[in-house]
Amino acid sequence: MRPLGHTPVTSTLNKSALNKSTSHNRPLRKSDFDVPGTGRGLLDVFKYRYLLRLLIGKGSSLRYRNSVLGWVWSYVRPTVQFLVYFLVVGTIIGVSRKVELFPVYMFSGLVVVNLFNEAMGSTTRSIVDNKALVRKIYLPRELFPIAAALGSFIHFLPQLAVLILVCLLFGWLPTFASVGMMLAGLLLVITFVLGVGLLFSAINVRFRDAQNFIEIIRTIATWSSPIMYTWVMVHDRLHNFPVIFNIYMSNPITVAVELFHHAFWAPLVPADKQLGWPPDFGLNVAVAVGLIILVTVFGQFVFRRFERTFAQDL
Repeated sequence: MRPLGHTPVTSTLNKSALNKSTSHNRPLRKSDFDVPGTGRGLLDVFKYRYLLRLLIGKGSSLRYRNSVLGWVWSYVRPTVQFLVYFLVVGTIIGVSRKVELFPVYMFSGLVVVNLFNEAMGSTTRSIVDNKALVRKIYLPRELFPIAAALGSFIHFLPQLAVLILVCLLFGWLPTFASVGMMLAGLLLVITFVLGVGLLFSAINVRFRDAQNFIEIIRTIATWSSPIMYTWVMVHDRLHNFPVIFNIYMSNPITVAVELFHHAFWAPLVPADKQLGWPPDFGLNVAVAVGLIILVTVFGQFVFRRFERTFAQDL
């Protein structure tokens, strides 16, 4: 009589494999079994959509737990950031006198960089922050950085709502072109963050210095995109170095910022005050998309290599 709770060895086998082996009288092979811990990387996210929703909900519920203001912080922090930048760059340095409707120009770019910075920080910490789950159960580990990126996007929506409201007050009317450019900019940022997040979330498990390096990237991202200045100012400085200017403009975040400028700011200013598109902007977009694909493939490769030792490193 078998002891209570004992599971026979054959119960762990793939039933279809056993039936096939019996019917064809051949020995079992490794491919006949469901091997734990193997997966298809990012493709497994579609299979585990329910877990992805749970992780996003968990991150959202814990974000402002025991906080007095709660979701209000999603409005307070960008508002304070905007006021400081506008006071220093717009008023004291005087950029507002050179750029028509500078508050809208700056804010429409600032929300893009805020999305990138927020998502970069959360994706880099995603594996370490969920180490209890990683050490106890198996599930596609790519779910954690993806859930972190999507959670950051959810918390970015209040800023986007404020931007749209402000633009509507200034007379902005949404068009297919403006909405399309906005969505294209968001898609560029999210996919870029996903690729970079896969890379650094894996590295951060073994080398916690990655979090400090991400802080440097976030600072660079804030000042290396035309938010508190214009691409024309950069072009004037680099007109003798077109290659360097094209490298600058091919940054996916810079491309997304310009798309947001043309979606929200450009329709509100007179034609003679608009900056127009940067030269070779189509080439810059193509390079940015290629860079995103390259970073995503490389990030997935590094992630799969590092995830073999996640449990031990945590």
